[in-house]
Amino acid sequence: MDFLTLFLLYLCFVLLVTALLCLCSGRKESFLARSVNRASQVLPLVIPTQLQRVTHRVLHRLFHTRNCLFVVLHVALQAAVFGEYTWEVFGYCRELQFHPLLLLLPYLLLVGNMGCFLLCSRANPGIITKSNHASLVKVYAYDGVMFQRGIVCPTCSLEKPARSKHCSVCGTCVHRFDHHCVWLNSCVGALSARWFLLYLLSLSASAAALALLTTALLLHLHHGARGHHHPVAVPSLVQHLFLTFPRIVFMLGFVILLTLILGGYGAFTLYLAFTNQTTNEWYKSRRLGGSQNRSLVYKNIYSKGIWKNLKEIFRPPTALERKKK
Repeated sequence: MDFLTLFLLYLCFVLLVTALLCLCSGRKESFLARSVNRASQVLPLVIPTQLQRVTHRVLHRLFHTRNCLFVVLHVALQAAVFGEYTWEVFGYCRELQFHPLLLLLPYLLLVGNMGCFLLCSRANPGIITKSNHASLVKVYAYDGVMFQRGIVCPTCSLEKPARSKHCSVCGTCVHRFDHHCVWLNSCVGALSARWFLLYLLSLSASAAALALLTTALLLHLHHGARGHHHPVAVPSLVQHLFLTFPRIVFMLGFVILLTLILGGYGAFTLYLAFTNQTTNEWYKSRRLGGSQNRSLVYKNIYSKGIWKNLKEIFRPPTALERKKK
């Protein structure tokens, strides 16, 4: 097996693990948990009962209770990537006289990203309480299909306002609930949606900036070593760069995959913002679209145009503001 095949297998493995972690984020029952549960049901004689119990407890702890494991993993991954960038890429780029603003761009994006991360993870997402329930009920109208009047949350004992949902992880009802993000250890709701959008976009931009700078560095180093008059095949080029700069190449592969995944998720989040939908509403609308009950026809009554939809993200409406108008 040649080197390029091994490197592609590494990239596929990183992509698979990252995709699984993203699928596990923000779901009541994660993809990984369902897979393990199904496997334990199909193979009860192969998997020991004690191992099944331990696995169930670990998965329940990770994805059904609030914990800081993914927050620590998030910080550790960023520290590893930016540590490698600072230790090697930044130094090489300075020697090659890259523009200082280009070299500082990833750090500037990192500062903005960490600021949005702290605001999003520590901010009140829009928890519904007895004191604010009466005002939040008046913010959005009930569409009669996805959100109906008179439904009471059995846990909070409060009538659910339109576009709200009870988060089983946090144990509270959240106004304009989007999803529960394990990477933030918090829900994304009406009051934190703007910080989550900025957090996701800045994270995507920082990964893209690292990928572009690292690629430019490796190409510059390769051309400087080989000259411009000796074309090299792609497998030989990748192998040469890996043998010369192994840590940089591994980091580049990781950030490229991360850029693709985060870019796709960021585009999806922007689409939801432009159309004034939440992840919870989008998922429910797909289920209603595939329902056999033709009387349940969902129509998004909350969209008011791209500009007003974005304005609602960054300045959530309240019943008090409506009265003032």
